[in-house]
Parts: sequence; structure tokens; C-alpha cells
Amino acid sequence: MKLLASPEIWFVCGSQHLYGPGPLQQVAANAQKVAAALAASQRLPLKTTFKALLTTPDEITNVMLAANSDANCAGLILWMHTFSPSKMWIRGLSVLKKPFLHLHTQFNRDLPWGTIDMDFMNLNQAAHGDREAGFLHTRMRLGRKVVVGHWSDPEVHDRIGAWMRAVRAWHDWQGAKFIRFGDNMRQVAVTEGDKVSAEMQLGFAVNTHGVGDLVARMADAAIDPKAINDLCATYEKTYRVAPALRKGGARHEALRYSARIELGLSSFLEEVGAKGFTDTFEDLHGLRQLPGMATQRLMAAGYGFGGEGDWKTAALVRAMKVMGAGLPGGTSFMEDYTYHLSPKGHQVLGAHMLEICPSIAADKPMVEIHPLGIGGKEDPVRLVFNAPAGPALNASLVDLGNRFRLIINEVTAVKPPKLPKLPVARAVWECRPDFKTACAAWIYSGGAHHTGYSYSVTAEMLEDFATIAGIETVLIKDGTTLPALKQDLRNNEVYYHLAHGIRV
Repeated sequence: MKLLASPEIWFVCGSQHLYGPGPLQQVAANAQKVAAALAASQRLPLKTTFKALLTTPDEITNVMLAANSDANCAGLILWMHTFSPSKMWIRGLSVLKKPFLHLHTQFNRDLPWGTIDMDFMNLNQAAHGDREAGFLHTRMRLGRKVVVGHWSDPEVHDRIGAWMRAVRAWHDWQGAKFIRFGDNMRQVAVTEGDKVSAEMQLGFAVNTHGVGDLVARMADAAIDPKAINDLCATYEKTYRVAPALRKGGARHEALRYSARIELGLSSFLEEVGAKGFTDTFEDLHGLRQLPGMATQRLMAAGYGFGGEGDWKTAALVRAMKVMGAGLPGGTSFMEDYTYHLSPKGHQVLGAHMLEICPSIAADKPMVEIHPLGIGGKEDPVRLVFNAPAGPALNASLVDLGNRFRLIINEVTAVKPPKLPKLPVARAVWECRPDFKTACAAWIYSGGAHHTGYSYSVTAEMLEDFATIAGIETVLIKDGTTLPALKQDLRNNEVYYHLAHGIRV
């Protein structure tokens, strides 16, 4: 995956000097064993490194400052093995800029009922110490994830793993660059947004480049013809290519031009160090085709993408690809395009003009060429395929003016029917809890028509991500009701209007 870092998570244990040096040595040894077990877990995507046993305010503050300044530290796991008076943590947590998870566990899994004495009780009182820590985190209004259970429990590892994936995506956003080739589609509201606020709160920068800059990168002088030949050969090995597009076919030149777009785009993104991009069919000056297969393949390589200048969705797709890295399934830019409203069951047909990522393909994609109908350019080359059946979700990041909101709808994808006259990649799904509730909830929440669609990312990962980012989350799932959702939205309006004034 392009530009994907593998930062580490620091494991920090709290205690105090009240217990004396012998018990503290035991606490440190136990904490190192817990950290080592997490580091060895195949369920966790990032390395866990034992950092310190902290027993004084100065030690705590110094470690928090060190975490802030270490670019390879993505976040921290905190655990109070014994009892660490939480006032010691105020200064350190006040300056901490990295996300943290509070692991509420204890070293021993089972209690040795027949031999428990006060020494054992004093050494193993995380039940006591973590509540002290939790009070302070709540008192300081700190966003964090709390995971409860024994550190060997696979479910605990899965919940930590979901958080680590969110942390990795957040780490990936910090300083990330997203390119817009041209502006957003004219007169469209939801693809607009405050890029300054986004950089201040979310950490990534969005800047525009003229499409002419891309055209220049695609010029004959900029691209070796052999590179085009090699890429076209890769297409024929990787996909099922329509006969007219194959080497020697009547429309092979269109495939070569698509390869030229991909090589130019890839070169441009790599030089800038960008992690995603947008384009729009309303600004194609100098391009013969709207980028189709080129965009699809770059998404499959890990880049975020948003159509019609939708930079928020491009950034979200990138974050979701980072969260899902290494997991089965895939993630794509998506659009709720049209509905099947049969009394036997309501379904959504998701697609876009061209740009659906082949990471969600159910089988080997077909390379085809067809008229587009808008944009006024040559027929674009695209990958055509069906997405598979299975649990999935749609997510939308919107700018409400005073805050960002992340809307998530859990869905069940189904096998698409035969679509012989629809020459684009597509997915079909059923909304949860049901079509009417989900669509109304999405609209009440202000969800966009562009989304990140994923089989690998879970709602838990996205909720953890939103907590880290400090943004509002709306989750539409089984059990969602419209009266409760509307009341939550009203309550959120008040909370986020006042939040900056009640944090102290």
C-alpha cells in the first residue's frame, strides 16, 4: 500500500512508590509480560512496545512529551497495575497530543482463592487503580477507548486491534496531502467544506492543482513508451480485457491512453507525496478521457479518491484503506446511485461513473470501453465488475459549519442481478435496520451521496477514529429508530455548540 507507515504503540503502566522497590519490580516485570503478549499477538496490526513504569508526576509528563515528539509513536496504552493516584497524571495528560487507550485488565486471570493475602491484594488492584484513572480521564474530558478484560482474551485483542487500526489511520492523516485537480462540481453543496478547519482539526492538507499540471506530466516527453507497453501488458495479464482493447485491437490506443493517464497520475502523486486526489468531469481541459481505470487502480494501490472534487471523501477513503490494510475484503469510493423499491425488498444500487475500486471485486474485473455521456470527451476505459455479498458499511464525512460529522450505515451486500447494459463496477446492498429507516436517518444526519464503502472496516474502527479526531459520530444500524436518532441529533447540536466552553 502506498505511503503506509508502521508506527508503534507505547505500553505504559502506572503505580506509585507506596509499595516499595520489591513490589514495583514485580509490577514492571508483569507489565513487560503484558506488553510482550500484545506485541506477539497476530490480531494486532501495530507493534506494542513497553515504554515505562510511571510512579511520579515528572516521569509521567516526560513520557507524554516524548510520545508527542516521537514521529514513530502513534498512540499509547495505559494500564494501572496497582494504584496510581491520578492527580499525578494531570500535567502529563494535559500535554499529551497522541491518542490513548485505557486497558482495564489485571495480570492474573484467575484468583488463587485459597492463598490470597493482603500482599496479593495490594499488588493486584487494577480494579481499584483503573477506576481512579478513569475518573480523571472523565474529569479532564479526554476522548479515549476503554477495553475491559484479561490481556490474553482474544476479544480484548480484537478490540485493541480495532483501535490500533483507527490510530494508524489517524497517524496517516497527520501531515497528509490530498490533491484536487480542478475544483468541485459546480453548484454542489456537500462536496464543499472548510479546508482550513479540516487541517486544523484533522491534520491533513488539501490543495488544488490545475488539470494542466497533470496533462504536462502525461506528455510524450514525460513518459517512456516502454512504460506504456509494459503497463498495457500488465492489464492483459491481470484482467479480462475486451478484444477491441487488446494489443492489435481496433481500440487499443484508448487502452494505451488510459495507461498514460495512470503513469502520469502516479508520477504526480508520488512527487508531491500525496495520499489521495480528486478530479471532476467539468474540468478535463487537455485530457482526452476522464480518468477511469487509472483512478480505479490507484485506489487499489491505497490512494484515497473522491469524485467531482470531493476532498473529504478522498481523505476518508484513504483513512478507511489504512484501517483495513491486511484484512480480507476491500474499500472503495462509492455513491448511492439508484434504488430497487420492490414490495419484496428494497435495495440500493451503488456505483459511480467509473471510479469504483477493484479491491471490492467479487471476481476478475473486465476492462471495457463505453461512452460516458457527460464530460464531452472520448469514451473512457474502465474496470467492470460486481462487488460480493456480505456484511459491509457506508461512511460519509460532512462539514456542518461548526463541526465535522461522520455518518456510518451498516449494510448487507447482496449478489447483484445480471446487468448486461450497465458498463460500470457496481454493488447492491440492503440497508440496516431497514431501507426506509436507514435512508431517512442518513438524510436527517446530512449524509452525502459520496461515501467510503468497505467490507473490511468495521463501525467500531470508525467510532474509535472519530473519538480520536474529536468529531461527532452517527451510527445507523440494527436497532436504530428515527425518534431516538432525531433526539440524538438535537442533543448533539447543543453539545457541540457548547463543547469548547465546557472542556475545562
